Amino acid sequence: MTPLCFLCLGLLLGFPAGVRSRKGDVIEITDNNWREILTGEWMIKFYAPWCPACQKLQPEWKEFSEWGEDLNVNVAKVDVTAQPGLSGRFIITALPTIYHCKDGIFRKYQGARTHKDFINFVNEKEWEGLEPISSWFSPDSLLMSGMSALFHLSMYIRYCHEYFVEDLGIPVWGSYVIFGLLTLLLGLILGLLLVFLADYLCPTKRHRSHKKLSPEAVRMLKQMEEEQEKKAKSDSANTEESPENNLSRESIRKRTAKS
Repeated sequence: MTPLCFLCLGLLLGFPAGVRSRKGDVIEITDNNWREILTGEWMIKFYAPWCPACQKLQPEWKEFSEWGEDLNVNVAKVDVTAQPGLSGRFIITALPTIYHCKDGIFRKYQGARTHKDFINFVNEKEWEGLEPISSWFSPDSLLMSGMSALFHLSMYIRYCHEYFVEDLGIPVWGSYVIFGLLTLLLGLILGLLLVFLADYLCPTKRHRSHKKLSPEAVRMLKQMEEEQEKKAKSDSANTEESPENNLSRESIRKRTAKS
């Protein structure tokens, strides 16, 4: 029993927690473990199995991974066809794309793509001469998390479309009609929610006027109405014409008639 305990202890000490690989292994990064790359130094390749340039790079990347332990760098890869969320999170627009990450600071590799160039890039710390990605567009930022969610949503819509057409036998145009109606329905529901929220946070004057006034406010409002009424009466009295004004106007009419 004792040798077994020592063996288990040795395994625990020899394999630390997290995503790590043996010498020569290329670590597979997914949506579930991608945050592991935020600690330590990493070189990550984004590829697709059907991409000719990615296939050409594969042996060089494998050779580079043999040096990972000596360089104290983790060599990883991401299949964008299987991980669309990471494709959106890192804004992958060309294949293959290579990123260098050091303690959560990302830089895009733009050099030659041989294993010797990768080794020199890490060993000579050439990555220090590259401008890091802005914090706004960093993969762990809120903006890129939203972008990742959009990519996941697009893939989910694609799977639903294939299910409607291939499994249920619905015509392609029928699938488009379903998604169009769902889009209109969701837009209507979201619009109603926004209207209710705006009306709750910023009520109209009509609604605000229905609020119960305090006794002091009622007294002041009544006093203002009485003052306005008195002012209106005084203005109307001043505009009434006096008898002298009527006589002068009558004499003016007579003079104009004689002339």
